[in-house]
Amino acid sequence: MPADLKPAAETAVEQCLNVEAGESVVVVTDDRREAIGEALYAAAAAVTDDATILRYPPAEQHGTEPPAPVAAAMAESDAFLAPTTKSLSHTRARGAACDAGSRGATLPGITEDVFTTGLDADYDAIDAACDEMLAQVGDAAEVRVTSPAGTDITVGIDDREWLADTGSVREPGDFSNLPAGEVFVAPETATGTFVVDGTMMPHGLLDAGQTLRFEVDDGRVTAIDDDAVRAEVETAAGSVGDAAYTLAELGIGTNVGVEELVGSVLLDEKAAGTVHIAIGDNAGIGGETDAPIHLDGILRDPTVYADGDEIDLPTA
Repeated sequence: MPADLKPAAETAVEQCLNVEAGESVVVVTDDRREAIGEALYAAAAAVTDDATILRYPPAEQHGTEPPAPVAAAMAESDAFLAPTTKSLSHTRARGAACDAGSRGATLPGITEDVFTTGLDADYDAIDAACDEMLAQVGDAAEVRVTSPAGTDITVGIDDREWLADTGSVREPGDFSNLPAGEVFVAPETATGTFVVDGTMMPHGLLDAGQTLRFEVDDGRVTAIDDDAVRAEVETAAGSVGDAAYTLAELGIGTNVGVEELVGSVLLDEKAAGTVHIAIGDNAGIGGETDAPIHLDGILRDPTVYADGDEIDLPTA
């Protein structure tokens, strides 16, 4: 494997997934992420004799189901890694694999730079930051987020469970994004406005002063002031209707090693002290919406209140 990818691949296989000799590992990748896929396969093959790599053409949209043989291989493995152009995180295939007892990590949209930078992390520090954040928000019935760019949105948690993405994927059924570092929830309800001024696909890192504004009522996004984002949501709505407009996720970044946004949603949503809000699918994170889209937008400099009390956000 290329020398610069080897340490990150070994971290993912040996530290994050704790792969042991004799375990079956499946690496799922596509034509645009082949180098990272091959690096992970080589790292897995150095630990176990039962390593496989599967490659298929990139999907056109996040949340697109992989080919049936890929889904079957994921479900039959002890562990899987999925560096792909479009996300498999919120697919039925990923959920079914974890339900079957496979543990795994998706790396959606991963680039070689993000792979080498993002996997070079202190996972003990990330775990501690997640624990501290869960202690502040875990029992809240309501969370409000404001920001200097104009965000003011309140989400109702009800009986939905906050989850932590620590990068530790060691028990059957465990799942994480890599790079890791967030706590997140699928809200039951949401009302207000959120303004993205960090990173959001299809734009990547927004220019200084550029913002994307979203109006939310009763858990659904009712207005999007950006043509490109609106077009992606409307395309998804063509197959699932209003479900595509679901306010799907509220997340808080806890990766204390990410010091600045770089334009990768995968990494930027983990940046300590940021908040991200997503539209679309949340069936895989405790919600009820099954949609072929999950668009995260990162908010800079947020203030977060849990049941009216301002919480302490982690800092890099």
